[in-house]
Amino acid sequence: MATRAFDYQILAQTGRTFRLERLPLSSFVAPLALLALWQLACLTGLFPPQVLVPPSGVAKALADMTASGELQRHVGDSLQRLLIGFVIGALAGMAFGATIALSQLAEAAFSPTFLTLWQVPVIAFVPMMVMFLGIDEPFKVAVVAIASFFPMALATFDGIRGVPRNWFEVAKIYRLRLFQLIRRILLPATVPAILTGLRISLTRAWVVLVAAELLAADSGIGQMMEMGRQLFQIDVVLAGVIVSGLIGFLLDRGARWIESRASRWRTA
Repeated sequence: MATRAFDYQILAQTGRTFRLERLPLSSFVAPLALLALWQLACLTGLFPPQVLVPPSGVAKALADMTASGELQRHVGDSLQRLLIGFVIGALAGMAFGATIALSQLAEAAFSPTFLTLWQVPVIAFVPMMVMFLGIDEPFKVAVVAIASFFPMALATFDGIRGVPRNWFEVAKIYRLRLFQLIRRILLPATVPAILTGLRISLTRAWVVLVAAELLAADSGIGQMMEMGRQLFQIDVVLAGVIVSGLIGFLLDRGARWIESRASRWRTA
């Protein structure tokens, strides 16, 4: 039995190593297949060049915009707006979520309005925000902040409400102060929920930002795609789609990495 168990352990470790070694290669299968289908559709004339530009044309557009610095300028403007708006929205969401989670009076007063506004798409606020803020930087930052606020508030609320009530009773027995309660109980217990909320808020904020730039902006990835559409530069539009998708993917992967590292800290 010991030998069989040892054999099973070796097989499990071998299979795990095999899967980890195969993972980087297998992750390229879907993008390569999509590129092949894309190129095939262009070569067979299934779509005219005015509708679908081949991958080589998109790559050339990316190279030209990179060489001229236009792509870096648009990406830099979008990421700057994302950073400022996300920090504002995430901090406000954490504070609001903690408030309604720790205070029954605050929950009764603000929870119905919060849950109602949570169901409204952020893009629906764009016309009204343009009227009050215009299309300058405050508008884009506000859109990102609103998109980050709601998921972060909900994640913080659920994380704090998930803490067992007897932990708070123990804190009362030991007469922990508010700072000690947050550092020793709330923060370690709510790390998974808060980090998940941060990841969802970040990716959601990026999508909303690009959509807002498509509607009203003077720079950014969304504005670059909208200008390409108006000038019938389909290669620029597709280049913007690829860049925005890659940035969103990298943001999600980075947030997942931070989440895994913080979870190890919490376990330690």
